[in-house]
Parts: sequence; structure tokens; C-alpha cells
Amino acid sequence: MRVLVLNSGSSSIRYELFDVVAWRVLCSGRVEGIGTPGGRHVHLTHAEDGRAGETVLAFAAADHGQALKEVIRALHASGFIEDVRKLAAIGHRVVHGGERFRAAALVDEEVLSAIRGSAHLAPLHNPANLLGIELAIEACPGVPQVAVFDTAFHQTMPPHAYRYALPRELYARHGVRRYGFHGTSHAYVSRRAAALLGRPLESLNLVTLHLGNGASAAAIRGGSSVDTSMGLTPLEGLVMGTRSGDVDPAVVFHLGRVARMSLDASERLLNEESGLLGLCGASDMREVLRRADLGDGEARLAVDVTCYRIRKYLGAYLAVLGRIDAVVFTAGVGENSPDIRAQCCQGLSGLGIAVDEERNRAPSRDARPIHADGAPVAVLVVPTDEEMEIAHQAMQCIRDRDPRRSR
Repeated sequence: MRVLVLNSGSSSIRYELFDVVAWRVLCSGRVEGIGTPGGRHVHLTHAEDGRAGETVLAFAAADHGQALKEVIRALHASGFIEDVRKLAAIGHRVVHGGERFRAAALVDEEVLSAIRGSAHLAPLHNPANLLGIELAIEACPGVPQVAVFDTAFHQTMPPHAYRYALPRELYARHGVRRYGFHGTSHAYVSRRAAALLGRPLESLNLVTLHLGNGASAAAIRGGSSVDTSMGLTPLEGLVMGTRSGDVDPAVVFHLGRVARMSLDASERLLNEESGLLGLCGASDMREVLRRADLGDGEARLAVDVTCYRIRKYLGAYLAVLGRIDAVVFTAGVGENSPDIRAQCCQGLSGLGIAVDEERNRAPSRDARPIHADGAPVAVLVVPTDEEMEIAHQAMQCIRDRDPRRSR
């Protein structure tokens, strides 16, 4: 009962192998620089005591097919897989499922066609995700392949949350609506938060904050997403490493008139040259905080803008949900930056949100509460594990199709 999780990117393949009886990672790794002479394969093997040793295998992977063969060869050599055909499933991360997919899907020709049909919504990601699936089908015949979509978790949003105030024809013909992303992360940490609180997920109203180089917030009622900060693309919402987040759409028109900026240049500006990078010249929050502590005014402004935007979404989602039982911080920044967590919650005691400074700053990698004693709203730090969520959804998908696999 082992599940291989694959995340195929434009020039990389990341993977993790799970024992889904004990629900633990057996090994993980990545192939980088596919199609370049300097490509390399980093294979991480996790010992049972939790320590990881790193093996770097240098080779030039001309294409994704060769890269996947090297991954399978490494898994064989490590002893974790004797016969790849005996895998319970291979779970694939797919960025965009459009409106077609509300849950993980067992891959067949219809599913492959639907993923191709959503490529215009995620042109940088879906084609590479699709290629990974097709290569895995070829390399591992007979193994169930399961597509897990970043957007699926947010398909429970009601129309008043996902529709833009644009002509209906743009929605009907071109799919212009809010989809949301980071769905596997929001789904995973919402379940973990419920377990940490010792309460049924169905009884909880949560705001989950996935804060990393990409960042999003979600309002979750009873385990279902009812709103999220990202929209048609991952550009909308919170301030991110290089993405602007919410911005007046007329900025694009204004720059076209006064700076003769093309649409391609505007897209590059908002996705790759804005956010923290645009505000202070650094996209990594660790560097931004370091500079802010040294008195850099632009870095301090970048932190303030980021946290202010998060507080606005917390207030908005309180209005959406009616009450909040817990605020959940996750992902690289959310899990590791007590300064960001504290500033995001600053001044929110009137909403029942208050952080205990000692708990917030205590070093830990575990899921844990950090709210002040007596605070009506729990504040939690929950490490995310999107690969584990993909493995979980893959197994659930094949068990729904074949209950015998649950034994």
C-alpha cells in the first residue's frame, strides 16, 4: 500500500513516496533543470528516525520522460519499490480543474481531455502537469493514476463569491470567474486544525492563511470553502513574493497610456516584478524582515502592507462566516515567522483574536495553538503537507471506486 505523488513542472519533477498504512513518507526528491545541460536529480531518503540524508545524482535529463525513468530507477535502487506496477496509486498535482472537477479524479481519457481543455486557464502549469500524467501512464501500466486539483477544494464557493461583476457571456464562454488555488493545502490544514482542537470539522468556521512566496486566505465553513482570496489566477488577493495581489485593474490601462507598457509587460510586472520584490527589492520574507529590523524603511513598508492586507481579509472573512472558531497559519512564512503572525493579529482583540507572545515565539515544528488564554478565537500554527493531502485524496478516490482497496 504505497502511493507515489508526482508534481510535474515545466522543467522539474518533484516526488514523494508514501506508506499509506502507517501514513509516513518513505522518500522524496526532485529532478531539476530538465532539458538543460546542468540538470540534476536530488534524491532524499528519510530514515525511520526522521532524519534525512541527501544523495545528489548528476545527469542531464533531455526531457520529462527520461527524468521520470531516473526517478523510477532511483526508487528501485533505494529499495523502496520492488515493482512499480504494485503501487496502489500515483497521485498527480494538477493546478487547474476549471469547473469540471470538485474532487480528485481517477484518470481516463475523459479526464485527460478535460485537463487539456483547462490549459488556457493555467498555461504555465496544466500542460506540464498533463505531461507528467501521460508519462506515468506509459511508464507504469495498470497503476491507477489520480489527478488532484488545486482548484477543486474551492468549487464549493457560492456564485455570489466566485462571480465577477462582468458580463455573463465572459463567464459562460470563457470561464471568467474566481477559482482559488492552494486547495490541497487549505483542505489539509483545516482537517489538522479540527483534530488539534478536538472538534468535528463540520462544526467549525475557520480562516486558513497559506503564507509563502505565494499566499492565499480561505474562509471555511464546516470543512467547505465558501470564499478565498485568489481568483481567476493566483494573482488576486494577498501580497506575495513577486505578485501584487489585489490592485486596481485600471493600473494596466494607465501604464499602457503613460508608459506605453504592453499587455505582456504588464502581466510580467504584476506576476514577477511586484509584491515584496516590487516594494523593497527582495522577494524572500526572511530577507525582508532582516532588512526591516536593520531600519530599512522600504522593507518595513513591505511588511506593513503584507500584514495589513491579511488583517483586511481576516475582517472580511469574519463578516462572511458570521463567527470564526480558529485562524490557522501555514506554509513557509505562516509556519516559521512569529513576527508576521504577531503583526497579522495585532489590534484584533476586538474580534476575539489575540496571540500569546511566548507561545508564538516558542520554537516548534509541530501543530500548536499560539492564542492567548481566554481568547474566544483559537490561533493555530499547522504545518502543511500538500503531498500528503494528494496521497490521501488519491487513496480516497480509488477506494470510492473499489471498496476492496480499503482492506
